[in-house]
Amino acid sequence: MVENKHEKDDVQYNEEFLCRLLRKEDIHLFRENFLALHPYDQGQFYEKVGPDIRETMYHFLSPHEMAVIFRELELEDDKYQDFLKEMDTSYGAAMLSEMYTDDAVDVLNELDNKERESYLEMMDSETAEEINELLGYAEYTAGAIMTTEYVSILESSTVRSAMAVMRKEAPTAETIYYIFVVNDGHQLTGVLSLRDLIIADEDTLIKEIMSDRVVFVGLKDDQEEVAQIMKDYNFLALPVVNDNKELQGIITVDDIIDVIEEEASDDYSKLAGISDVEDIDDGPFKSAKNRLPWLIILLFLGMLTANLMSRFEETLDQVALLALFIPLISGTSGNSGTQALAVAVRGIATGEVSEKSKMKLLMRELVTGLIMGIVCALIVVGIIYFWKHSLVMGLLVGGAISCSILVATLAGSFIPLLIHKMGIDPAVASGPFITTLNDVTSLMIYLGLATMFLSQIM
Repeated sequence: MVENKHEKDDVQYNEEFLCRLLRKEDIHLFRENFLALHPYDQGQFYEKVGPDIRETMYHFLSPHEMAVIFRELELEDDKYQDFLKEMDTSYGAAMLSEMYTDDAVDVLNELDNKERESYLEMMDSETAEEINELLGYAEYTAGAIMTTEYVSILESSTVRSAMAVMRKEAPTAETIYYIFVVNDGHQLTGVLSLRDLIIADEDTLIKEIMSDRVVFVGLKDDQEEVAQIMKDYNFLALPVVNDNKELQGIITVDDIIDVIEEEASDDYSKLAGISDVEDIDDGPFKSAKNRLPWLIILLFLGMLTANLMSRFEETLDQVALLALFIPLISGTSGNSGTQALAVAVRGIATGEVSEKSKMKLLMRELVTGLIMGIVCALIVVGIIYFWKHSLVMGLLVGGAISCSILVATLAGSFIPLLIHKMGIDPAVASGPFITTLNDVTSLMIYLGLATMFLSQIM
């Protein structure tokens, strides 16, 4: 614990020291200390300091050095726009030109059309054309997250000529661990690792040492599917091709980590009944706007529950004790439904639940719900019998809980599978939605059984 404290103090000291150098405008000492930091630490420093300190940084650092910092930032959408507005437009355009195309596209996507065009006009035509092409792909697709900075070589090349290409292209490539092989028509035909290239004889043809079993994705493939492929195969990079199998770009593992984090946050928000991902710095009005849509829908479903209870008003009037166990039954069924929902949504998201295993999942949840229902029913019967000295009431509540858990467990697993089959994100079958739906069904079961056996419990 003491060691961690010293490390934290050292980081804090560095920040204060760097800020002091910037205020004194000591450019040489600042650059010596700042550029010695890891790019992540540079990004953290840049993000923490105020606009006055950042203003000096823009004068002390080149657009290329600032591009390295910007690649490390993980900000809310509007923050990129705020930081760019602090810079001179020509400096900002030069910085974006120095970034990898996929990273530059991520930043430019957060600007309005007019601002985006002003930056593109200041870039060299080749860079602007590459960025414009990526901006044209639909959001959340492979084309939108790929980079065009990669190394490709002709299958007819020798290892010697391929190494010459590597030395020329490597400084600007985002990754060189995989070298993608193409034919004269730029169609993807193979792949080889950097190790394969280094240990091969210089006169060997590339097509003799490459692997022709290449896993690739299309420009329009969903980013979540791409993430699953990279996870399954443990790839560091994945090639992206068009309909003619021409190599268009690659997707690197760092971009996929961002996708996984984004998708996980999105699914978590939907499971909580929130229409959009919230940030801790969001204002109360924005937070309310994100939460209200589902809350209003659930409010109407809650009114359905109230209306349902009014239909059994006569039963409740005759046996007031019945009302005592309504929260117990609805709460237990809601919890079991949410558990089943979490298992199903996770299985769909990770690819563990395939078309063939859906029935297996439903059967497993059916048996699971049956076991949980029986165990909970026996516990409830025993408690009510010793508490209220009524075996009939215990059997009624126990039977209602058993049936409610079974139905809720099946609903929690079946609904996301059905929604996924319809091509909709299964996370929209959110926890609050399932809970409210199970409230309705559990009340129908409980009060229906109570009405049927009213004479025995009076």
